[in-house]
Amino acid sequence: MSKNYHLILASASPARLELLRQIGIFPDKIEPADIDETPHKKELPREHVLRLAEEKAAKVAGNNPDSFIIGADTVIVRGRRIIGKAAGAEEARKIIKALSGSRHMVITGVSVIAPGGRKSSRIVETRVKIRRLDEGEIESYIASGQWQGKSGCYGLQGRAGGYIEWINGSFSGVIGLPLAETVNMLKGLGFKTPLD
Repeated sequence: MSKNYHLILASASPARLELLRQIGIFPDKIEPADIDETPHKKELPREHVLRLAEEKAAKVAGNNPDSFIIGADTVIVRGRRIIGKAAGAEEARKIIKALSGSRHMVITGVSVIAPGGRKSSRIVETRVKIRRLDEGEIESYIASGQWQGKSGCYGLQGRAGGYIEWINGSFSGVIGLPLAETVNMLKGLGFKTPLD
């Protein structure tokens, strides 16, 4: 007789939860992992997102050894510099101006831990180009408040989606959880998904 395992999303992100629901995966529990997300000295962006995804999943798995856990972290990168969340409108304005008319990389790390401790982790990179924005567009966007709480001050599922010229890679990865890769990791560890 097969056991029905729980699935836990180790994230407070409404966007990650919504992405899973869109493909018919409904986590049994949302349990955000409260960890320090400060980059380590000389830590490269790829190393950073993978470490955070694995730490988030591991922390939640410690309290839920009989569940499947999904941990993820997403950063916006220009060159080797991680562009984080803005502390206020002035910082958000600077970030949006810097991204305007340029290409950048969105890197998402995903870690899935299965009951018994088996683990699978991936890094997914996506290139994004934001069209050149005029001052009025930037000010209107800042006034909307949609930059708050988002790495790089934007999310594809909001107003900023109208500023994106092209994406090369995982659309869902830019939102915060690369679905194809996450489903493959779950299946590889023995979790039956609705897509099977």
